[in-house]
Amino acid sequence: MVATNSKILTAEQEAKLRQPIDEYVGGIQEKINALRADGTDQVVDIQNQLDNLKRDRIYTAQEKQARAAKLQAALKKAKEIEAKNKPQIDKLIADAEAYIKANYDKYYQAVDASCKIEKVQAQEKYRAAVAELEKAHQQTLSKLSDPHEIKDEKYVYKNRVFDAKMQLAKDQQMVKDRRHAAFDHKYHLIDLLRMSKFTIGESFAQRWENYKYTFNPRDFLLRNGLYIAIIVIFIALCIITPIVKGPSVQLLTVTNILNILQQASPRMFLALGVAGLILLAGTDLSIGRMVGMGMTTATIIMHQGPNTGSVFGHIFDFTGLPIVVRIILALLVCIVLCTIFTTIAGFFTAKFKMHPFISTMANMLVIFGLVTYSTKGVSFGAIDSTIPNMIIPRIGSFPTIILWAVAAVAIVWFIWNKTTFGKNLYAVGGNAEAAAVSGLSVFWVTVGAFILAGILYGFGSWLECIRMFGSGSAAYGQGWEMDAIAACVVGGISFTGGIGKISGVVVGVFIFTALTYSLTTLGIDANLQFVFSGIIILVAVMLDCLKYVQKK
Repeated sequence: MVATNSKILTAEQEAKLRQPIDEYVGGIQEKINALRADGTDQVVDIQNQLDNLKRDRIYTAQEKQARAAKLQAALKKAKEIEAKNKPQIDKLIADAEAYIKANYDKYYQAVDASCKIEKVQAQEKYRAAVAELEKAHQQTLSKLSDPHEIKDEKYVYKNRVFDAKMQLAKDQQMVKDRRHAAFDHKYHLIDLLRMSKFTIGESFAQRWENYKYTFNPRDFLLRNGLYIAIIVIFIALCIITPIVKGPSVQLLTVTNILNILQQASPRMFLALGVAGLILLAGTDLSIGRMVGMGMTTATIIMHQGPNTGSVFGHIFDFTGLPIVVRIILALLVCIVLCTIFTTIAGFFTAKFKMHPFISTMANMLVIFGLVTYSTKGVSFGAIDSTIPNMIIPRIGSFPTIILWAVAAVAIVWFIWNKTTFGKNLYAVGGNAEAAAVSGLSVFWVTVGAFILAGILYGFGSWLECIRMFGSGSAAYGQGWEMDAIAACVVGGISFTGGIGKISGVVVGVFIFTALTYSLTTLGIDANLQFVFSGIIILVAVMLDCLKYVQKK
């Protein structure tokens, strides 16, 4: 690098500024390494050997026991040396860190100032280059008369301007790299001294610097543009609502937030269920009918008194059973029924390579037809009034139904991220052919995802029945599949498969529930609310497609 300004550091000047720090800290590091050689280093090495010995299948149990005893004796000795040298090592580390704290900022500030000037200089260089290109372009055009030659000249000029932009980007990236390297070197020294142990403040500083270093406006908007737009919409709704409905009607209140969370809780189960199918590049069109079936079943079992309606002409009466048994029975029957139908859809999807759109649409029609025919489409009234207070009581103004949703999120997060099945789910969703070649059973992973979805649907419909005090009918839940799928898409579960997080599903459910609640409070017609939902889904899928194209 050639210095064209006295404040711009050359590579040699920068190295010279940093040399005293490297020499001082490097000298201390050598002493620390010597002290760690027979202590800490041996402890780490022996612990690794013990871990490997547990997984080793070459040795017999007796041989493993004998080798483990020797390693434990060596480990004890190494720990004694480590404990003996620790005060001296801590003192050396404190000395090195005090020197870094006193001297490193001076070096970094000099590099930072140099980078700022270099950045300005790169912009000036670009502007001068573009001006020169424009001047040469105009001179050349003045000498041409042939339309084809003029067109060619404009094409050449456009390419040269593009090259100048690329050079600017390259120069700016070099400046960015230089500043980041200067920042990072400090933590590299601390990393060696402390063996990768940082304070909370140091870890945060590194994460923030890495975020700024890797920040790309286009990628940021692709990832977060929809969320930003929705936040702006919510802010607008919060401002508009008191103007339209009066000062007493406010959206952003604790009561409204708790109501949104309460409404979102049963829907969370449905979204978590279909999220696993979308992760496999699939979907489920039968969710709404599953909810109707589950609501009807749960209402029949938990009904207060003999049922007024019949199922295939038979009137059920479960009042002879203890109320706790009825609650558990209702849950189990909901889960079993939903799981049977999702398993059937999963079987056809996995066995015959049928698209989930078809298999779940068939499920949707079969379920609705059976439930409507068997019940004549009637509503079964309310459940026993004591049940909601037993399962989802309010603690003050807090609805405990939210805790059921939190538990579901935690369990599904664990399944996705901490189990073999979850890892296989991502693998099959990302590339089913590659997963099959590597030995994974695509069939059982697919069927497993549908079974998990069925369990969650059953639980969600049971919880919705309790929240709504029953009133189950075949028509209940119509359109809920769109809400669940849309929540997943908005939350970043990609339809291309293998991409998505549980946190995204949670955010998506809250967004759609809050949007519906806000528009209803504002008095927007229910039909127009579908327009808002449709636009959000369209934008979410568009951004997902753009990210997929960029990735490819």
